[in-house]
Amino acid sequence: MTVTEHPSPRPPAEKLSVEQFEVIARAAAREDVTLEYLSGRMEIRPVPDSDHNAVLMWLMRQFMTQRADLDLNVTGQGLNVDTYRRGRVRPDGILAPVDHFAGQGEWAGPRGVLAVVEVTSWDFDTNARDRVGKARAHAPSGIGAYLLVDRDDDSVTVHSEPDGDRYRNIVTLGYGHTVEIPGVGITLDTTGLKRYGR
Repeated sequence: MTVTEHPSPRPPAEKLSVEQFEVIARAAAREDVTLEYLSGRMEIRPVPDSDHNAVLMWLMRQFMTQRADLDLNVTGQGLNVDTYRRGRVRPDGILAPVDHFAGQGEWAGPRGVLAVVEVTSWDFDTNARDRVGKARAHAPSGIGAYLLVDRDDDSVTVHSEPDGDRYRNIVTLGYGHTVEIPGVGITLDTTGLKRYGR
């Protein structure tokens, strides 16, 4: 008679605490990855490609032309989106008054942030992270607008009117349309994004 050994089941993995994540993020600060903390999980993103960065620079020029009193911070500033499962995110861009983040440290609070920007990457979890998770993280924090430049289908989605745990207004338009960022006084003619399309 043959006895087959079955491995004993593993106990469920414990979720990483936000304090543990912050220690790891400080220790693992590298130039080739970005670390975030959403829904009790550490997310690791590769550094963006050159077209991703070109889109952000294009947006920065548009924003600065219309609102010189605002900065589009693209330096990797972290946001403490504590209202969403004690999250920590590093948006691709954060629109806020000039010098808003001076003296606030690595994980600034969302108060005073007018909008956040994400540009999709070519990695496996961009749908869960950029299209779903980030909108759920930013709305409860009271951030007025979430702008998603989606390079998978050459579109721009503007989430606005945060209400509790979600954005009530979501508008998606293809490159070439005019897009308004509500509450900010910025209107984008997204024709310029076509040069970075697929």
